[in-house]
Amino acid sequence: MSKIKNYLSLVKFSHTIFAMPFALIGFFLGIKSLDRIPHVKVFEPWSLSVFSKTKLFFLGNSWIFFLVILCMIFARSAAMAFNRWLDKNFDAKNPRTAVREIPAGVINSNNALFFVIANCLLFIACTFFINKICFYLSPVALFVVLFYSYTKRFTALCHLVLGVGLSLAPIGAYLAVTGQFAWLPILFSFSVLFWVSGFDIIYALQDEEFDKSNQLHSIPAALGKSKALMVSNMLHVLSAACVIAAGAYGHFGWWYWIGVAIFCGLLIYQHTLVKPNDLKKVNMAFFTTNGIASVVFAIFVILDLFLTK
Repeated sequence: MSKIKNYLSLVKFSHTIFAMPFALIGFFLGIKSLDRIPHVKVFEPWSLSVFSKTKLFFLGNSWIFFLVILCMIFARSAAMAFNRWLDKNFDAKNPRTAVREIPAGVINSNNALFFVIANCLLFIACTFFINKICFYLSPVALFVVLFYSYTKRFTALCHLVLGVGLSLAPIGAYLAVTGQFAWLPILFSFSVLFWVSGFDIIYALQDEEFDKSNQLHSIPAALGKSKALMVSNMLHVLSAACVIAAGAYGHFGWWYWIGVAIFCGLLIYQHTLVKPNDLKKVNMAFFTTNGIASVVFAIFVILDLFLTK
């Protein structure tokens, strides 16, 4: 049991809360768009409510939902463990990260790498049982989420690469249901991209001096704390613009717009918690506020899908 706890800590399993709600949004958007429900004979399925479609979809396809959840877990576990494995030497030098599992000796470096490989293979295996397009694109998805870990070595835009990795959640879940791309989940993916990039810049404020002294790249290291917070602000404005655009494009109802108001309000709130000369509340801004924002927003989006004809 202690080993399981160690690996859950290694991958920060609780941080799955950031992208998982957006994957659920993509999943239920996919069900809404279906003209026919696989493995279930229904007369005029396009006339059904999303709630009715969902019940019928789960009647014959519940395994897709569980495979999507597993894909999220395996991809994120692979990405996070790979980041910890690749950065182990830097983590050992940084007082803030020296307590992490690999530099602290809690998890052996080779075991961590094996864990990464196992999660990658499990992710690909799950996509094989979903549909062809998810399977064919699975190496691309893995490349994106793993490549992020290298980017701090050569570009300050590493935060955007992390955002791209997490932004695959709504598109991937939509593809799992429909097997095709659509503009609405792409708008949600852009929202995730800008949202994640913005809060990752806030998180990186803690390591500005360490990054500079170790030739690592980040927006705070390149621009300083004040300008980095300005960039984060702009990215979060773009994220808010994307969820507003998605609401207009998707003709959502008032439940959705309540979710948008709460999401945007929490984006604003997190920027009141962190100042260039006061980083005491970075963790609250990074984890607590963003975790609440994603979960609450997803609840209202899904409620709108279910309750609005």
